[in-house]
Amino acid sequence: MARIQMKTPLVEMDGDEMTRVLWAEIKEKLIEPFVELKTEYYDLGLKHRDETNDQVTIDSANAALKYGVAVKCATITPNAQRVEEYKLKEMWKSPNGTIRAMMDGTVFRTPILVNGVHPTVRTWKKPITIARHAYGDVYRNSEIRVPGAGKAELVFTGEDGQEIRQTVFNFKGPGIVQGMHNLDGSITSFAHSCFKYALSVKQDLWFSTKDTISKTYDHRFKDIFAEIYEKDYKEAFEKVGITYFYTLIDDAVARVIRSEGGFIWACKNYDGDVMSDMIATAFGSLAMMTSVLVTPNGQFEYEAAHGTVTRHYYRYLQGEETSTNPVATIFAWSGALRKRGELDGITELQQFADRLEQATLDVINDGIMTKDLALLYEGEARAVTSRVFLEEIQKKLINA
Repeated sequence: MARIQMKTPLVEMDGDEMTRVLWAEIKEKLIEPFVELKTEYYDLGLKHRDETNDQVTIDSANAALKYGVAVKCATITPNAQRVEEYKLKEMWKSPNGTIRAMMDGTVFRTPILVNGVHPTVRTWKKPITIARHAYGDVYRNSEIRVPGAGKAELVFTGEDGQEIRQTVFNFKGPGIVQGMHNLDGSITSFAHSCFKYALSVKQDLWFSTKDTISKTYDHRFKDIFAEIYEKDYKEAFEKVGITYFYTLIDDAVARVIRSEGGFIWACKNYDGDVMSDMIATAFGSLAMMTSVLVTPNGQFEYEAAHGTVTRHYYRYLQGEETSTNPVATIFAWSGALRKRGELDGITELQQFADRLEQATLDVINDGIMTKDLALLYEGEARAVTSRVFLEEIQKKLINA
């Protein structure tokens, strides 16, 4: 069959471990037989990041800004054990954190629903989308291991020489101290992205922080959201019949559990990281969640919301075939291809992305799935290896 032609390349960010293995198989089985794939390739595998002193991560983010659409494989954020395992020069920062900071976008994550897998929370009837701020907080922190007694201070020195100084803590012995930051500009972009996305999908928007405790840091988020909503979006929200409201993070958690879903929950960076995993797991599986980074200027980076599946990778290295769920990675590719087709006016590419997603869901609805879903499936399920699962999807595509 004639393969679909592309005009503009996707930015392809390869990754680590088991997801890297699946990445190659998804391209080979589900995309390249049907699409004349055109990508600008960046290897974000941990070894190559170390070899380039992480310059490859910066280059990939710049490419995503240039071409407008990127697709990213899961990557390792190294800890001390990984530094030793991979013999790294240093403990490189999260590539996701670097890319998100450079692109200044918001991450939207939504569960992928299938027949036969029902949410753990019985009241949930519709997907809950997490809107995660993608800059700052703990992901761009500075930390000190305090060796002994002394005073830790927070100091800001302005360009005009003005100094603001505040005591953090008077240590009587060893401990730890951490500094975090954020930017009014980034919070403003986050707010605009959330309000625009809510309007585009016509869903209520919730936003939560802990401003009663963090009376300056978190309160700044609350104030910026409120100002922007009143000035730019209140009338539009009322016109389409959706609402925006702010609440404390602990109250939001209680409300979410009691809700039926069908809304967007905006969270600060770390809160969004944790809550998106909770939402994904409660709806079925971490491997069943879409994730897209959207910038204020309309660039998009699609990725799987889960990790590199290290445990399966070690088994794979021993020659075993694993039953690793590739659905989120497939949907990262389909999302990127659809957006590329939309921006370039290639209807066939958009339609192929739709067919790829439907073929994936059809295989699961036929009762064929990876082990993680089979354990949750309410009906007859056949757990298969990742390879067989991808082959079944390929058959659906060929026969579509």
